[in-house]
Amino acid sequence: MEDEVSELQGGGADAIISEFNTYEDYLDRQITPTDLYYLEDIELARQLVELGYRGNGEILRREEFESRKEAAELARRQKMHNKPKKLASAGKDLAGCPVLQALAQREEAVRNGKLTTIIFIRDRNGKGQEVSGYIDYAYRLKTENLEPIFDFKKRLMPKSSDLSFYNWETQTSTSNPTPNFQVIADNEAGLLFKNKRDRKIINVDPRARPGDNSTRTEIQTDEYMQVVLYDHVTRRRS
Repeated sequence: MEDEVSELQGGGADAIISEFNTYEDYLDRQITPTDLYYLEDIELARQLVELGYRGNGEILRREEFESRKEAAELARRQKMHNKPKKLASAGKDLAGCPVLQALAQREEAVRNGKLTTIIFIRDRNGKGQEVSGYIDYAYRLKTENLEPIFDFKKRLMPKSSDLSFYNWETQTSTSNPTPNFQVIADNEAGLLFKNKRDRKIINVDPRARPGDNSTRTEIQTDEYMQVVLYDHVTRRRS
């Protein structure tokens, strides 16, 4: 199978495999109207082709056809998997928008797993209520199309499904783990986040150090009431 995948990826794929969806389609191409006229049975005609009594050239056996078809599909999936994902911020003019500029600078490193970033945003929602929350940037990139945000069609705002969310007017509070972070609340140190990859703690208290391999960056902007980025360079635990 590996040899077939390599052959297909190298451009030596059999045209037959890409042309026909099923083995029956492949056999039918070898059957002539004259064959059907005399045999009066499509299944019998297919059997004769498969046995080599009809058709032109060497006929692929069903097992070989299906094996090559499977290899071609595997090669296609591998190619799609290895295809770099387009950055949501690519080619966007973000002049005058320091928050989006900072997120654009981090997007590629966050997507490829070299960096995790927690975004703290405090601002007013569409109802005029003050809300704040901590957003797992990598998880948002994975689960949501952020291109409209970089196109200024939407605003990046905390949601109740994010790592942490608080509505100051309704006093609604939620917290949720993500594939990257565990939320540690209700302790003397205040709100903490544990990186699930290297088990390091990110402390979001502005009076404390953010933690090992972590930095705290407050963005000076008129776009929001407050924005702070907590960057953590991830190192897998040995």
